[in-house]
Amino acid sequence: KGEIVVRGENVMAGYWKNPQGTAEALRDGWLHTGDMGYMYDSEYLYVVGRFKSLLISSDGEKYSPEGFEDSLTDGSKYIEQVILHNNQDPYTIVLIVPAKDALKEYVSSKGLDPASREGKEEMLRKIQEEIDSYKKGGSHGGMFPERWLPAAVAVLPEPFTEQNGLVNSTMKIVRGKVEKHYADRIEYAYTAEGKNLLNEKNIASL
Repeated sequence: KGEIVVRGENVMAGYWKNPQGTAEALRDGWLHTGDMGYMYDSEYLYVVGRFKSLLISSDGEKYSPEGFEDSLTDGSKYIEQVILHNNQDPYTIVLIVPAKDALKEYVSSKGLDPASREGKEEMLRKIQEEIDSYKKGGSHGGMFPERWLPAAVAVLPEPFTEQNGLVNSTMKIVRGKVEKHYADRIEYAYTAEGKNLLNEKNIASL
């Protein structure tokens, strides 16, 4: 695997009035796309994610998180948006924008008040249950490497939107901005208190 680079007459000459962007993208006649991929059978090109999105473990191993992120949001009605984070940290964490209406309906069906602490704790357990389905023995176990599955969950109080600058005009999550905006929650998730699913910041975000 590696970054996909291309060259040819069809490649742009550069960005309009953006020499810095041009210098970053075009080097030695090659356009650096920023996409990660690999060739199969010397004929098929598979795109697996964005180079800037890579997780990096404490031992330097790299992993593209988009597959898990897409699977989790597409497969769970209780989770609206998600990004994984690991920048040479001891474990991977996940930042989650919850689907609050669906979670409230779920806890109400169990006879709990969604506004109560008990109700919010049950919402958090449901979110964890969705994540745990990807672990060994779960309904989606084996889809993704265990070492990259999140060991801590940070539930966020608001969605990623164009208004808060956390998604771009094509509605793609801007990972770097999310990580900067929620730097305190990321740091907290690497503490003993923050690693506890039922921590006060998660409760307050529901």
